[in-house]
Amino acid sequence: MDFRTAIYKYCNYQERCHQDVRNKLYDLGARKDQVETLIADLIGDNLLNEERYARAFVRGKFRLKKWGRKKILQELKLHKISEYCVKKGMSEIDANEYDSVLNQLCVKKWRELNRETNEFNKKGKVYRYLLQKGYEQDLISDAINQLLESGS
Repeated sequence: MDFRTAIYKYCNYQERCHQDVRNKLYDLGARKDQVETLIADLIGDNLLNEERYARAFVRGKFRLKKWGRKKILQELKLHKISEYCVKKGMSEIDANEYDSVLNQLCVKKWRELNRETNEFNKKGKVYRYLLQKGYEQDLISDAINQLLESGS
């Protein structure tokens, strides 16, 4: 099998991290020496760049899926992205935009729970939802308190 053609197509389709490429090559049946050679070739041809991957990953997960920093960080670590690239990627999140998205999600979830009459339960459900999305506990509490103060 021509691993080179297959992996070049795989990397041309979208940004990939080293671990994804390594896993794909092993799935295709490549040996360890072939895997490392192909990864070096991909890096040399600028088809594989972990910093670029981390930046694209963070932008996508934050802007499209509305994930919080904690969930994004956890996913990057699962992909074995270096600390340096993680920091570069996380710098793609603007603090003001982050707060705005968190507040929007908080308001949206609060309104979805309009049948819930017990405010304590409602706060708990919104809190857990935002926690599951990867937002920080203190920021979630602030967003819920701000929502309650505004009377939405």
